[in-house]
Amino acid sequence: MILRALVRAALLLVGVSVLVFAATEALPGDAAEARTAGRATAAQLAEMRAGTGLDVAPWRRYLHWAGSLLQGDAGVSLISGRPVTDMIGQRLPATAALAGAALLVTVPLMLVLAWPAAEGSVVGRLVDALVTATAAIPQVVVAAGLTALFAGVLAWLPPVSLLPAGGGPPGLTVLALPALSLALPAAAYGAMLLRGLVTDILARPYVRDARLRGLTAARIAVVYVGPFLIAPAVRILAVVTGGLIAATAVVETMFGHAGLGELLVGAVANRDVPVVQAAAMLAATAVVLGLLVADMAAVLTDPRRAAA
Repeated sequence: MILRALVRAALLLVGVSVLVFAATEALPGDAAEARTAGRATAAQLAEMRAGTGLDVAPWRRYLHWAGSLLQGDAGVSLISGRPVTDMIGQRLPATAALAGAALLVTVPLMLVLAWPAAEGSVVGRLVDALVTATAAIPQVVVAAGLTALFAGVLAWLPPVSLLPAGGGPPGLTVLALPALSLALPAAAYGAMLLRGLVTDILARPYVRDARLRGLTAARIAVVYVGPFLIAPAVRILAVVTGGLIAATAVVETMFGHAGLGELLVGAVANRDVPVVQAAAMLAATAVVLGLLVADMAAVLTDPRRAAA
């Protein structure tokens, strides 16, 4: 089972790499046109494309890119000429700090919201409605609303998190608004996915028996519900983390946070394909690794394995 999980993860990464490459190929225009802003002649564009390898057949470029990526070489930027790994390495700490802070809020909030939403009581239905509404709100609206409240009305937090690229770890006040903007929709979406699983487990006979015996909700959650939620919860967390990482592009741009998301937005605008591909593959790898951890957790927590 573990071997199958590893093979599945490898195949997923191969499939994602093909999709990422195809998506960047579908972008209108290229780096040569972006750099010249439409002022170059056809001959000049052809010369620039030849110099950057853009005139090579797409399938050859994919094989070269994938082979280099396996060796840890993401290529060089078509705009600045800098190694892509250096550019990502400079921005990664800021995004890691932001995503980590958001996950610290997302995980417990997701679990807290999923339980009452699955109960079916009046409070549970209210929580369920709140969770559904929050998950449906666009990230931009959440960020704008939080900024208006905490930076405008209350003046508790700065409205932007301007950081020099690679300038060290940001402080909590700088991270607060971007992290909350990521965490609230992600926690609501994760709670929606987890709610059905919690509902099914709470309806099982041994849980009903535990309630009739007067066990506390905390003990039921830890002993009777928690073990069956580990693997699916990790899978859901992997999906939520992937969406959260993708959403950093919007949040970092809005708050001026110099991370990978902001780098990705600029790279797409400039058609800097190697940067776009590397940033997208990094986010996809994080999701696939999370799914792999979930598969491992499913194997290790399988009741049949424990009984054997």
